Amino acid sequence: MSVLSAERVRRLSLGVSVLDDVFPGFEAGDFIVLYGNKVSFWSFVLCVRCELSLERGGLGSSVVFVDGGNSFSPYLVADVARSYGLDSRKALERIYVSRAFTAYQLSSLVLEKLEPFLNGKKARLLVVSDIASLFFDRNIPKTEAKDLFMKVCAKLSDIASKKQAIVLATYYPERRSKRGLFFEAALFGRSNVIVKFERRGKALSFVLQDHPRIKPFSIDFPTDEVPLTNYMEV
Repeated sequence: MSVLSAERVRRLSLGVSVLDDVFPGFEAGDFIVLYGNKVSFWSFVLCVRCELSLERGGLGSSVVFVDGGNSFSPYLVADVARSYGLDSRKALERIYVSRAFTAYQLSSLVLEKLEPFLNGKKARLLVVSDIASLFFDRNIPKTEAKDLFMKVCAKLSDIASKKQAIVLATYYPERRSKRGLFFEAALFGRSNVIVKFERRGKALSFVLQDHPRIKPFSIDFPTDEVPLTNYMEV
């Protein structure tokens, strides 16, 4: 396992002590894919932690959340915010949510509207939830769905690099179809950090599968007896 040196780089960690001891967090310019168990929850944790001050391990920034799977939960976000001692209403106000209900809407948001909106809000974290689900719509021709998805992934990678933002996509694998395998290859090929959360008995495993500077590793932490929020550093 390799751990980055304590250089002066703004990072956004998950705030779980047993994990943060070995993984320093995500950096500006990263295009991250989270997939597996409870990835929606972890995206909400990162949204709230992004709002924290630099002194508390955050980025002191607002968040842009593109909801591709109708998965954004203001109630869960509010719970996470309260666990950090934040005003839940104010925390929610700093997360700008835009919902997409079709692959065409999601593509338009990412390809045409996202960059100027990020500029205006000066957001340092962009989350795209359930990035692939809308592209499985059988009403969209297969070739068009693949083309749009590739453009979306390329644009998100470009935004991360050019804007030096942290771009995070949550993804739910659908490997039973050729389309699903194509989407996964396209997404993983464009991202530079890939993390899987995997349930292993009574433990949840953080599996770092790909990273430009850290060797792959996994670490387990129990979740059944103690709520996940109890693992957060507040």
